[in-house]
Amino acid sequence: MALRSNNRRRGLMAEINVVPYIDVMLVLVVILMVAAPFVNPSLINLPSVNKASKAPEQVIEVIVYPDARLSLRSGKTLTPVDMPGLVDGVKALQADHPEIPVVIAADKTVRYEEVVNVMKTLQSADVQRVGLSLRIERSADAR
Repeated sequence: MALRSNNRRRGLMAEINVVPYIDVMLVLVVILMVAAPFVNPSLINLPSVNKASKAPEQVIEVIVYPDARLSLRSGKTLTPVDMPGLVDGVKALQADHPEIPVVIAADKTVRYEEVVNVMKTLQSADVQRVGLSLRIERSADAR
């Protein structure tokens, strides 16, 4: 008889009452819904871009193509270069006027790493004014 009374106790513990857990979760959801409008979003200080009073008359444009080829454009002259010849080409074009800015132009399909490598190479060669172009004009050579 004692064995059967132990079996009845084990049989009664087979259920878990989850209703209190659901009630607590619903109360938490209501609290979050009420409190959400009072939370202020954080503000981020982004750098601002000032408009130049006048665009530079002459720039040296380094064009980076999706297949990692490079070209230098000064005026209407487009010269293909490689990474080691990039610095020599820019220095040759800046020989008379070292203040001429260098602009890196790349398509959206160019890997970010390629653009950064070009920028790093120019900065390590002490090229003073290096910037990024916002758009690129596709030439017949680029297609």
